[in-house]
Amino acid sequence: MALLAVSAASKEVLRNEGQNSSFLPDSQESGIFLPAIRLSVAIILTMKNEITDLHPQGVGRGCKDTAPRDTPSDKVSTTTLTETGLASETVFKGRLMHVKLDRVRLPDGRESTREYIVHPGAVVVIPVFDNGDLLLERQHRYPLHRDFIELPAGKIDPGEDDLTCAKRELEEETGYTASEWREVTTIYPCIGYSDERLAFYLARGLKEGNHGRDHDEFLEILRVPFGEAMDWVRSGMICETKTVIGLFWLEKLLDQAW
Repeated sequence: MALLAVSAASKEVLRNEGQNSSFLPDSQESGIFLPAIRLSVAIILTMKNEITDLHPQGVGRGCKDTAPRDTPSDKVSTTTLTETGLASETVFKGRLMHVKLDRVRLPDGRESTREYIVHPGAVVVIPVFDNGDLLLERQHRYPLHRDFIELPAGKIDPGEDDLTCAKRELEEETGYTASEWREVTTIYPCIGYSDERLAFYLARGLKEGNHGRDHDEFLEILRVPFGEAMDWVRSGMICETKTVIGLFWLEKLLDQAW
């Protein structure tokens, strides 16, 4: 992770938090400060400072159907690509998801079929301790018959809003609760074969408690420095999609790049 410069605004945040900022010299030269200190300051800024919004320039709210306002008119396509559903059949319905087979009308008027998985959607939590460490999980994923290191996550229950689900899943899986929450982004990871949606939240002010895992849910909880977690992404030790995306988003936010 790139080292973060500690600005006057960072010192002001620390003063407002009732902490001594005298250990932060005025120099911005790279490498002067301990990474953990700089990361902690950046996290405080991200969560506390209203100017440092998690949605700068409109990012972080999921996919947009329209092009940015400053997009040249000759770059905006008007070609119709929409496929219209004509009939729908449920092929399989399980506890978590079900498979559908639809007949559709293509943009050129012809017909075809589409197979896809209907998913209730899920939340992904990026839990960050005050010193910048991450709260991660290790669990076995049966389809690939191997363990993965992941961010806490879980499916959204019927009628449940995203943030409520995020708070519930963090506590159920890890036993931790958080006092501060910020929405990060929404992504669609499997658009070729599923309508699954993943809503990401940043959680701070972590407090340890008791988990409430399902009888068939087995996890190991890990506390990992952010830099080490990014090393694990680079080495392939972390290779699960939502976790890689969540860590890259966190790095961008802490670097004030987005």
